[in-house]
Amino acid sequence: MKDVEMAAADNSEQVPSVVATPAALDAIGQLLKSHRKGVVFFQSGGCCDNSAPMCFEEGEMIIGQVDRLIGNVGGCPYYIDFRQYETYRASEIILDVEDGEADGFSLPAGREGKHFITRTKICATNASCNV
Repeated sequence: MKDVEMAAADNSEQVPSVVATPAALDAIGQLLKSHRKGVVFFQSGGCCDNSAPMCFEEGEMIIGQVDRLIGNVGGCPYYIDFRQYETYRASEIILDVEDGEADGFSLPAGREGKHFITRTKICATNASCNV
């Protein structure tokens, strides 16, 4: 995929991968200026936040022992809910930004009135996504 930052993936087993669009990378850069501790992304398990990507300042989100780190975007770790890991196993998660307020307790995407979203791309193998 063009114009995205690709996360390193372990090619020995098929795992979800995560990439970020230029708009998402710009938003992450803006967040890092105001959140010196860094930020963490968590692809939540659904219900009220509709499986939205949540963004928190480092240390504000407790990552469960069974939740999985699937990569980094803009230098920030991206975790996925353990229940969704199997669902997204053959997918590439594409982090992007849209107009609208952030969901739940998530930080806005760089500025007020913007929020992070994800799209997915189904892949036959990890290598088929990372093009």
